[in-house]
Amino acid sequence: MELNELLEIARTERSQAKPVEVRCCTAAGCLSSGSQAVKDNLDKSVKAAGLEDRVQVIGVGCMRLCCQGPLVQVDQKNPQESKLFAQVTSEDAPQIVEVVQGKETNLKQQDLQQPFFIGQLPIVLENSGKVDPERIQSYIAENGYQALYQVLREMKPTEVVETITKSGLRGRGGAGYPTGLKWGTVAKSQGEKKFVICNADEGDPGAFMDRSVLESDPHRVLEGMAIAAYAIGATQGYIYVRAEYPIAIKRLETAIRQAQRLGLLGSQIFESPFDFKVEIRIGAGAYVCGEETALMASIEGKRGVPHPRPPYPAESGLWGYPTLINNVETFANIAPIVRNGADWFAGIGTEKSKGTKVFALAGKIRNTGLIEVPMGTTLQQIVEEMGGGVPDGIAKAVQTGGPSGGCIPASAFATPVDYESLTALGSMMGSGGMIVMDQTTNMVDVARFFMEFCMDESCGKCIPCRVGTVQLHDLLTKISDGKAAQADLVLLEELCDMVKHTSLCGLGQSAPNPVFSTLRYFHDEYLALIQ
Repeated sequence: MELNELLEIARTERSQAKPVEVRCCTAAGCLSSGSQAVKDNLDKSVKAAGLEDRVQVIGVGCMRLCCQGPLVQVDQKNPQESKLFAQVTSEDAPQIVEVVQGKETNLKQQDLQQPFFIGQLPIVLENSGKVDPERIQSYIAENGYQALYQVLREMKPTEVVETITKSGLRGRGGAGYPTGLKWGTVAKSQGEKKFVICNADEGDPGAFMDRSVLESDPHRVLEGMAIAAYAIGATQGYIYVRAEYPIAIKRLETAIRQAQRLGLLGSQIFESPFDFKVEIRIGAGAYVCGEETALMASIEGKRGVPHPRPPYPAESGLWGYPTLINNVETFANIAPIVRNGADWFAGIGTEKSKGTKVFALAGKIRNTGLIEVPMGTTLQQIVEEMGGGVPDGIAKAVQTGGPSGGCIPASAFATPVDYESLTALGSMMGSGGMIVMDQTTNMVDVARFFMEFCMDESCGKCIPCRVGTVQLHDLLTKISDGKAAQADLVLLEELCDMVKHTSLCGLGQSAPNPVFSTLRYFHDEYLALIQ
């Protein structure tokens, strides 16, 4: 395929667009609430009204305000006339079609100018809720695969690495390692073959960012992986996704087939010497397989347990070959950076944390769903303004970073969201889960819940994690039941320190973080239970 063919597909898709688009969310959350029946009835209602030549019903991915799903958005030529209907049922479909015809309705609507929407800066999510994830033409119409053409025809691999490095993009999987530096290391490594892996093993409780991106815009991730493969000299890619995400898997499989059919994946992409194939590997749901060495072991058909580093995957990864591993959100940032330039991306965010971050807002908060905000946005803005605050009462804390993160008290909500600031508070960015707690939440129980999760998910390979998490959970239970003494609190801190500094991988090393943070900010709750 040549550029003119790609642009012709985009022009054809745009020219065939109808004056009115009715977009129905078909992400997993909305599907579980009956959105497929809503879409089917919208199709029938459009046909019954004789509006097939004017109205197009599109099944799209996540529309972000998940607590109000199923969501249906009516987009007309004038953006000011766009309407977002919430909690739609299949019986509401005829009324929505009547709205297209200019009639009034009392269906529940959401204000598209509310802080939840206008506070966002969509880069990763720019196509979410907009393109049909099961039609490659829909993605191409939004400048899809043009960045891939640009790097293959106009840039050397070293120039691609330099662009990503200059952009300041850091890994969105949690650790925040500079993406360009990682790419450059793999590019310089010597090996007969190299691999690119997309880590979609999203296992944090309350996190659904990667799943939503894969369900909403799978081609964006594939394009980012292909660009990365060209930059480092790889010809084979793998997407490791957990089996609990069947819709994401189905749409990825469809996207890969479509891209191969058009010559955008496979051999001699864009009539160039570059070959790149992508396969899906499905994980059984082990949280530890989010750790890169355990993930690679699982792809190789072995038990998913971590091994010591070095050697690092960049030097000796999958089957002993140099391997690049990034998560879904990291790859989803690549195409826009290439299209718009490194300086554009570096101009967003803070000095050390560039770009935006996608968060899954959950817990005791009015507006649960997906948000994408510039780095440096404060927790106050996210929780109180965009999230709408706590329904009853006031916020007590927010937990970031999943089981690896910590609980941040409301007194620290003025903190900007970036890698360094969250780490200083005893938490971490993590993959992007953000759980809000109100005044009724017992913070000792929160620490015990996350410790129970880590205890269950420990692979058991190293004793500090295998035994330490059990002992920590027992101590937290003893404290929570009011049966502990002051000496148990001292033992809890000592044991946390031991598990953190002697465990083999990140699961054990970060398991004590919720305990450390709750001891730091909510120490009185521990003392009250002991006294």
